[in-house]
Amino acid sequence: MATSDTPTRGYTATKDQLQTRLARIEGQVRGIDRMVEEDRYCIDILTQISAVQAALDKVALGLLDGHVRHCVAEGAEEGKGEAMSTELMAAVGRLMRRG
Repeated sequence: MATSDTPTRGYTATKDQLQTRLARIEGQVRGIDRMVEEDRYCIDILTQISAVQAALDKVALGLLDGHVRHCVAEGAEEGKGEAMSTELMAAVGRLMRRG
């Protein structure tokens, strides 16, 4: 829960849901580690890695959506729209440069 000292973020309203998703992803990564430990078939491990990447992408898109709707919109109202847009596009660029 946000206190008066903690800024409201674009994801604040769905923070519990976000943390649940991240915990699920963490469990998936631990499962991949166990698969490697157990010498499981390479393709099965790669399939699980792909699932984790897709789950992280979904989390990232949700964060981007919240950032645009809250932080960028608020920044535009305060006259910081150009800087916020530049920052947003740099973050999108970093997300897209995977692999």
